Parts: sequence; structure tokens; C-alpha cells
Amino acid sequence: MGVFIKNDEQISLMRTASKICARTHELLKQYIRPGVTTGELDKIAEDFIRSNDAKPSFLGYRGFPASICASVNEEVIHGIPGLRKLLSGDIVSIDIGVCYKRFHGDAARTTAVGDVNETHQKLIDVTQQAFFEGVKHCKTTNRIHDISNAIADYVLPFGFGIVHEWCGHGVGQQVHEEPQIPHTRQEKRGQRIRRGMTLAIEPMINIGTGDISMLDDTWTVVTRDGKFSAHYENTVLITDGEPEILTL
Repeated sequence: MGVFIKNDEQISLMRTASKICARTHELLKQYIRPGVTTGELDKIAEDFIRSNDAKPSFLGYRGFPASICASVNEEVIHGIPGLRKLLSGDIVSIDIGVCYKRFHGDAARTTAVGDVNETHQKLIDVTQQAFFEGVKHCKTTNRIHDISNAIADYVLPFGFGIVHEWCGHGVGQQVHEEPQIPHTRQEKRGQRIRRGMTLAIEPMINIGTGDISMLDDTWTVVTRDGKFSAHYENTVLITDGEPEILTL
């Protein structure tokens, strides 16, 4: 699949999808607290997305059974919402995709539940800032792997592990488009960044190593050593100047 460069009409639809995605995250922040189930968060998100004449991008995508991904503690990505109640001290990564008139916005946030320890809060903060370090390089004078290297160079001094099997990606008329965007250091520079690209940059950072495993549900990715993981993602539009973060 080739790189999708958007025209002005398509970019407008991307902005709308991304705005709904961002507003869904803001809504869920009000409900992420001890005692709430991940299934309840899924229902709140789906209802809100549909109330805005949009659809959850993930529901039914390759058979995924829910509207959001809700990954708790050692779960890295693709956690399936259900009966699990969040506890004080947990961290939960919520990944949301929104489809509006065939265009998708994609964003993820990791949130502390109640009181978390200092190390886990540091993990959340570093993961978020890693995205912003990468987005500084989202310019037409650069290449994709300049983004990757900026993220890795920021994260590694903290002693955290970076998940390398799963990458950021293009996003637009499909939830996942080319190009792939690694979050680990790359020897080659990758393809050139071009105006009109819309990129989902999403570092996944672990307390321990970057090694992961898959649960028997064939969806939920977990850290192999059982230590906590955080995830932060936004959809970014490449312009002739500074990048535009669509899902903030």
C-alpha cells in the first residue's frame, strides 16, 4: 500500500475525525478512576463517538470485539475491554480510533488510576514526551527514521525499554497505512516525509525491556517480564511548515 497524500477536503475530514477522537479521550478522563470497568469505558466511548455521527474505527477491525483498546499495567496494546475493574495504582492505556466519512483519527493516552508510584508516573511522562520529541522532526526536510531516532535517543537514557515489534503508521482512509514508523533507532533514514501525509506516531515504552508476548486471546500484547508499559499517540498532519497535531 502506498503513501496517502491528502487534499484539502480529505484533510478537513481528517481534522473532524481527529477532533472527535480527542474529545472522546477528554470525556473518558472524567471516568478513569478506581472501580470503573474497562467495559464501562468502552461503552461511554462508543456512545459518544456515535453521537457525533462517527463510528469507532476499531470495532470489528480484523475481528476486534470492542470500540477502544484498554490495556492495563503490563498490557502494552490491544487490551480488550471487559469486566476488569481499575484499581488505585493501576495505569491504563486507552487507544481510540474514530472514523468520520471514511477518514480516521487515531490517538492513545496512558492515565494513572488513583495514586501511582513515582516510577510508573515517570514512565507515563517519558512516553508522552517521547512523542513530542519525535514530532519535532515531522518536517518535509526530514525522513521517517529521523522521527524514530529522536524518540529512541530521548527514551533510552531513562533506562526504559522500547517496543520494537509494533510501530507507528500512516492513517487516513484506512486505520493503518504506509509508512511504518519505528520507535527504535534506525541505521537507515527511511523515506522522505512529504506534505499531506498524516502519521500516527505512538511510542510504546516499558519499565523493563522492550520484549513482549501475546496473550491467548490473540489480541492483548503484554510485557514479557510483567513490568508496566505506557503508550502515547497522536495523529499528525505534515505541512510545509510546522506539523499539525490533529488529535490534541
